[in-house]
Amino acid sequence: MLKMKVYKVGGSVRDSLLGVDAFDNDWVVTGSSPEEMISKGFKPIGKDFPVFLHPETKEEYALARTERKSGTGYHGFTFYYGKDVTIEEDLLRRDFTINAIAQDDDGNIIDPCNGRNDLEHKIFRHVSDSFHEDPLRAIRLARFYSYAHLSDFKISKSTTDYVKKIVESNELSELLPDRVWAEVSKSLENKNPNNFFEKIISLNLKNPFFKNLNSTVCDSSPSKLIRWCELQINNSFLLGKNLPIPKKLQQSSNCLKNLSMISKDKDSSDQLSLIYAIDFKTNSELIKELKVLPNLIESEKYISKLQNKINEADFSILAKFSKEKVKEEKDKIYKDIISQL
Repeated sequence: MLKMKVYKVGGSVRDSLLGVDAFDNDWVVTGSSPEEMISKGFKPIGKDFPVFLHPETKEEYALARTERKSGTGYHGFTFYYGKDVTIEEDLLRRDFTINAIAQDDDGNIIDPCNGRNDLEHKIFRHVSDSFHEDPLRAIRLARFYSYAHLSDFKISKSTTDYVKKIVESNELSELLPDRVWAEVSKSLENKNPNNFFEKIISLNLKNPFFKNLNSTVCDSSPSKLIRWCELQINNSFLLGKNLPIPKKLQQSSNCLKNLSMISKDKDSSDQLSLIYAIDFKTNSELIKELKVLPNLIESEKYISKLQNKINEADFSILAKFSKEKVKEEKDKIYKDIISQL
């Protein structure tokens, strides 16, 4: 009778072998079933295949599985996750050899694809000929370059050929936007976000999700939100049209767009419209962060003076005016501020 066994897999094992602390652990379970996992208190969360949350650590545990291509896109796979699937078989369906390494409870390393050798030689190499069947792997490859400890790895010639095959197949357009944004989001949180976007360009992965990407600079701030804003201003605010950008990031980049247009030389009526669009009081903290961007160097002093004057202004007098009159009087306050600068 097969006995349930648990293995640590993927990035956490890879990083441990490289001497880097891993923030997240992924686990694979062999010799078990969905019913047994649930009976042990694990919470099922997987939609396409059995993935569970540990009842205490809340880390993800997936049943070992094999997969084969049966259609296009993310859902175009058929999975098998019987108790007889071995850890080696599960590792063989993974993307890169350096991620196809597992560790058991006793610390023993299972490395059927010789990933440790590729770690030693700093090489990204695909595990099998099925690499190209999931086009997200090309985007993920670019994302790995945003990690400081992986940024100097080379891509094997054969893996580069498979990336080209993915591009030529046009299956990138079949990817769910949520999955692509998840890779972007993780990259923006990492040490070298610029590297991710550089690889998107150099590996010819721009279409359809990064069509207007030309500048990759986005590391002037450690903040994910400000990094996205910087990337937007460096690409004329034309990115993300095909991606589910979180509302806060969209609003923040819109604020930067308006900030970038304000200047002392602008007509007062144009400045007034921008002041309303920027909403200096509500976005006070955001504006402080945005002002560090190199793009605002020339206008930073003027923006700061304008922001200080608006913060000092007494808007409480508007309470004595009717609703119809408030906008008119508020305009007067703003115009007076503009005239002082």
